[in-house]
Amino acid sequence: MEKLGMLYQGKAKKLYETDNPDVLWVEYTDQATAGNGAKKENIAGKAHLNNQITSVVFNLLARRGIPSHFIRRISDTEQLNRHMTMFPLEIVMRNKAAGSFAERYGVEEGTALKQPVLEFFYKSDALNDPFINREDILALDLASAQDLDIIASKTREINQALTAIFKAIEVELVDFKIEMGRSSQGVILLADEITPDTCRLWSTRNRDGGITHLDKDIFRRDLGSIIPAYQTILDGLTRLDRAEETGQD
Repeated sequence: MEKLGMLYQGKAKKLYETDNPDVLWVEYTDQATAGNGAKKENIAGKAHLNNQITSVVFNLLARRGIPSHFIRRISDTEQLNRHMTMFPLEIVMRNKAAGSFAERYGVEEGTALKQPVLEFFYKSDALNDPFINREDILALDLASAQDLDIIASKTREINQALTAIFKAIEVELVDFKIEMGRSSQGVILLADEITPDTCRLWSTRNRDGGITHLDKDIFRRDLGSIIPAYQTILDGLTRLDRAEETGQD
C-alpha cells in the first residue's frame, strides 16, 4: 500500500489517499482540542494511544457482528480505513445526563435517563456543529429517511455492544459520538474513531460515589493529564480482546 497526498487534516487526524481508491491512510496526531478547537494542546503519546484504542474497539465490535470502515492498524499512529462518503452528521448517544445535555436542560451531571437519547449535530466547524433534528436533516437533504432509520438502528446496536464492552473492564459508557458513511458498495458503516476523545467514560471502581473521568473531560476541565486515563482504557480493552481471542472468560 502506497501513501499518497493528504486529503484532509482534522483536529486529531490526517487522512491520505493511497494507490487503492477504496482505502485511506489515516495518521493520528498528538493534538487535543476542546470547545470546537478553541482550546488546543499537543500531548505526547495521545496519537499512539488513540490509534491503538480505536483499533481494538473496532475489532471487538466486528467480533460482535458490527462492521466498520476499519481495515487494520499499520503502525503506532497509523491505520488503514475504507474510503467512505461521510454523512455530515455527528451522531451522539447518551445513557446518562452529562456535558452539554446536562447544561442544556439544567440536569445534574450523572442523572440516569429513562432511556438512551439519540441526538444529531450538523458537522460544521464554521457553525460550531449545531444541534439538528430529523426534520432539519431531511429538509437539507443531508440524509434520506431510510438512511436515518439505518443510522439510528445501528447506533443503538453499537450502544448496546459498547456498553457491555466497557462494563467488562469496569468502565461506564456515559455517552459517545460517532460518525457513519457509505462505502463504495453502498453500505452504511460505522466510521471515524471510538476513543476517550469521543466517548465519556467513568470508572466504576470509585466506591465513594464520585466521578473518576477516563476521557477527554480531563483535558476540557483541566483535571490533569489524559495520558494515564487513556492508558487505563487501552490496558483494559487489550486484556478483554486477548481473553476473547483465546476463549477465556
